Formats: sequence, structure tokens, C-alpha cells
Amino acid sequence: MMGVGKSTIGKNLAEKLSYSFVDIDHLIETKEGSSIKTIFKNKGESYFRKIEQDITLEMLKKKGLVIALGGGAFLNKSIRRLIKQSSISFWIDVKTDILIKRLEKTDKRPLLFKGNLNETVNKIYLERKKNYSEADFRIKCNFETKENIIEKIFKLYESSKIKG
Repeated sequence: MMGVGKSTIGKNLAEKLSYSFVDIDHLIETKEGSSIKTIFKNKGESYFRKIEQDITLEMLKKKGLVIALGGGAFLNKSIRRLIKQSSISFWIDVKTDILIKRLEKTDKRPLLFKGNLNETVNKIYLERKKNYSEADFRIKCNFETKENIIEKIFKLYESSKIKG
């Protein structure tokens, strides 16, 4: 979900694992030469989702990466299928009231410009929750420190790697 800290957690986790970090949204912005907000505005969400799919599927084929997906990427069946086949996935879950506080300060998230922030965030969360629950692990992060979250994910990843 947007605003949970995927990029921050991912960057730090990659460092701890000695992996490279990839932020899919950042790759899209670099490839397109404009912000996601601008892509949505000028070319539409379906155009964005197609690029997101192409870049994500390409990155998932590589090894030694920690990948921060865009909040909507895991809803895509092709992306979800490849993640389940080739990766270990983590749903970084934060209560919506905490997300709303974090997201109040941003104007970079195009899906939030459709009315009341409270209603929009709750609606998006409820729509995505079922897909997010298909991740290998759910990390509840409401009142956890960044360090604790990274350590939890690290331990789960390491134990999954041994079993898998």
C-alpha cells in the first residue's frame, strides 16, 4: 500500500543483505522522464499499469535484488504469479489511520486526488487487502521502528531461503 515505507524499508533491507535495491516507481519515472502524477494525468492509469507490469516483470527475473513494488503492482496477476514463483514477498501492513496521517502531506499520489482522503485510503486498502494477503508474509508495522521491521523481514527471509 502507498505510504507504508516500502522504499525506506527496502533500501535498508537491501543494504543489510548486500543486495541491490530497486524502486519500481522510481524506474518508471526515470524511463518516462516524468513523475507518476504526470504520467497518470497525461497518459492515464492504464498506460502507467502497462509500463509498471513490463518493468516489474523484467526486474523480477534478476537475482540479488530487493524490489519495492508500486502499491498497485501486486494486484496484477502476471506480476503476482511471477513473484510467487521466483521471490519471497512481504506485505508491509500499516493501519489506515496511520497511512492517512502520512499521506496528508503528499501531492505525488494520483489515486488520492479523487475526493476525501480518509474515504479514498480506506477504499483503496479494502480493495487491495485480498491481493496483498497473498504475499508470503504479512508484517504489521503500526508502531514498530524501522529497525525492528527490517530485522523481522531479514529473519523471515533468511529462514525462508534455507527452507526453499
